[in-house]
Amino acid sequence: MSGGARRVLGAWKLGLVSYGDALRLQERLVADRRAGRVSDLVLSLQHPPTYTLGKRRTDHNLLLPEAELRGLGADIHRTERGGDVTFHGPRQAVLYPILSLRAIGLGARRYVEGLESAMIEVAALYGVAARPGAAGETGVWVGDRKIGAIGVRISSGFTCHGLAFNIDPDLGYFKHIVPCGIADKEVTSLRREAAVELPPDEVIHDQLVQSLARTFCFSDVEVKDESECADMVCLAAATQS
Repeated sequence: MSGGARRVLGAWKLGLVSYGDALRLQERLVADRRAGRVSDLVLSLQHPPTYTLGKRRTDHNLLLPEAELRGLGADIHRTERGGDVTFHGPRQAVLYPILSLRAIGLGARRYVEGLESAMIEVAALYGVAARPGAAGETGVWVGDRKIGAIGVRISSGFTCHGLAFNIDPDLGYFKHIVPCGIADKEVTSLRREAAVELPPDEVIHDQLVQSLARTFCFSDVEVKDESECADMVCLAAATQS
């Protein structure tokens, strides 16, 4: 990675986006990044209540039939990311980096460590001592309680999917799954762990993006807000997967 060039990370702030629309947008952007039509960027968003499974298809970690999960108001998606089953919902910060790992000089392991580092750094801003998972534990933890999940897909050096950091989601949804396939462990949130009042969720989203940019040695972040990204999201929504 060259030291002198100014490297800018685009940050698309999308608000609340359905999982299917976000997945199709990622697929389009990965193709654009591969072709050089866009530069490195990260999508910052939240999802409506959604359970997702990774490419290992560990359906046994859904503790209720799919019909009952949908009856709770949650959608269900099977994806090609790594990792096991997890939950996404409002008040959870989701970042989907669309990066060329070759351009930033990283391998897969260091990339995942960078995602962990961003969540740990933001938790520390609020006095919460988080840590990477031990052997067999993916994501980021506070003691034995999981506060952040990671599930990535890397294809020919280009990334999609990413991280989910619990600000203050409804943790009740996690009771209906074995989160990330790790039994007998709790899920927690920044709201539950922090002894200080939290700022609006948007501030924490921005802190995660800035931490990610520093971790991966970007010199600046160029933000597009929800209105500027609306056309791309609508175009992705109109695309059949």
